[in-house]
Amino acid sequence: MMGRKILLALLACFLSSAAAADGDAATGKAVFARTCQNCHAVEIGVNKVGPSLWNVVGRAPASVPDFAYSDAMKANKDVWTATALDAYLADPRGDVHGVRMFFKGLPEPSDRADVIAYLQTLR
Repeated sequence: MMGRKILLALLACFLSSAAAADGDAATGKAVFARTCQNCHAVEIGVNKVGPSLWNVVGRAPASVPDFAYSDAMKANKDVWTATALDAYLADPRGDVHGVRMFFKGLPEPSDRADVIAYLQTLR
């Protein structure tokens, strides 16, 4: 059982790296600027309508201090890997039912890959 958990963790890391490898961080920063930064900051401890996205890749959901998360996000236990972020950014309300985020999502896979590549630089 422990071996299976380790294998799944390694696979998640690989998939996370592979998805971001397809994206361009500079392009992702521009996509983020026009679609995300009105509601999300990238600085540590700066929350807006949404929580700070500093160091979001690899982070547990609903874990930014001093942010009032929805019950749906608090119940989400999937770490924010590139794969999890891709699914969420494609359709936030469809991926985690009951979240308060009204953003409809990024329909273009390349935009999502670029934003995820940018988010991975925020460490």
